[in-house]
Amino acid sequence: MNAGRTRKRRWFAAAASVIGLIAAVALSAGRMLVVDEPRPSDVILVLAGETDRRPELALQLLAQGYARRVVVDVPEEARVFGFTEVQLAEKYFQEKPQAASLIVCPIRGLSTKDESHDAARCLARERARTVLLVTSDFHTRRALSVFLHEIPGLGFSVAAVRDDRQFGIRWWSRRQWAKICLDEWMRLFWWKVVDEWR
Repeated sequence: MNAGRTRKRRWFAAAASVIGLIAAVALSAGRMLVVDEPRPSDVILVLAGETDRRPELALQLLAQGYARRVVVDVPEEARVFGFTEVQLAEKYFQEKPQAASLIVCPIRGLSTKDESHDAARCLARERARTVLLVTSDFHTRRALSVFLHEIPGLGFSVAAVRDDRQFGIRWWSRRQWAKICLDEWMRLFWWKVVDEWR
């Protein structure tokens, strides 16, 4: 009887430990996605997407002396009200006081991996050796991993763009945050298990 009770206690203790570990990882899941460690670099590269926040942070980092130039990835074939996004981006940046330091990089890839290949050509034209990536906070860990793997020989760091409408590290407190967190973990998992090895 005592041996049976001891086994049950051990089983419950092990189960409680596993549940506690899973809970701790789940609560940290949002925080683990975010890397925000910008370093001075030759070029700031703004990844495609969220055009209202990513370029703004890049311009702030440019003003703070993190780099001399900003390269902005813009989908080449996307159109908005009859204009390509490249045309809109070029017009937007021409009106900025920092226009001479801003370069639009047309991209075709839809995945972060494909985008890294498109961006590599623009970075080569800029003769960049070190690159500061600017992207959404939830995308930083995966983006950094992808660019380090796909463009060997260049040094990368990353700056996180925060947007409380999209994501927060307390992912469980808002439905939108939970959706983004789950989606990004699935993409990170796919990158690490499948795409990184292709």
